[in-house]
Amino acid sequence: QVHLAESGGGSVQSGGSLRLSCVVSAYTYSDYCLGWFRQAPGKEREGVAAIDSSGTVSYADSVKGRFTISLDDGKNTLHLQMNSLKPEDTAMYYCAAEWGPFFSPAEKVVRGLDTLDTWGQGTLVTVSS
Repeated sequence: QVHLAESGGGSVQSGGSLRLSCVVSAYTYSDYCLGWFRQAPGKEREGVAAIDSSGTVSYADSVKGRFTISLDDGKNTLHLQMNSLKPEDTAMYYCAAEWGPFFSPAEKVVRGLDTLDTWGQGTLVTVSS
C-alpha cells in the first residue's frame, strides 16, 4: 500500500523560506503525477504545484517565482522549496500522488480540474507578518 509522509512545515516570518518534503513509499510505477496542495482555515483546498511523468511542471499563479517543486527519484521524495513566504501562504500543506497510465495531468490538478487519489496527512506552515 502506498504511503505519503510530509515533513518540513513550521513557523517563519514573512520573507522567510521553508522546504517541504514528502517521502513516497511503494513507488513502483513510471507514470505518475505528484503534487502539493494547501488548505487555509475557512478556505477550500487549492493546488500549489505539481509534476508529472510527461515532464510537465505546473504552479498556481500565487506561488510562481517563489515556490519550486522537485522530485528526487533516488530517494522517492517530493520537495517543495518555498521562498519569499507571505502570511497568505499560511495553510496545511498536503502531498498527493497518482500512478498509472491514466494519471491526472499536472496542469489540470493544480487548476482544480482533476484530483489525485493518494494523500498524505499534511504539514502545517505558518507565516507571520
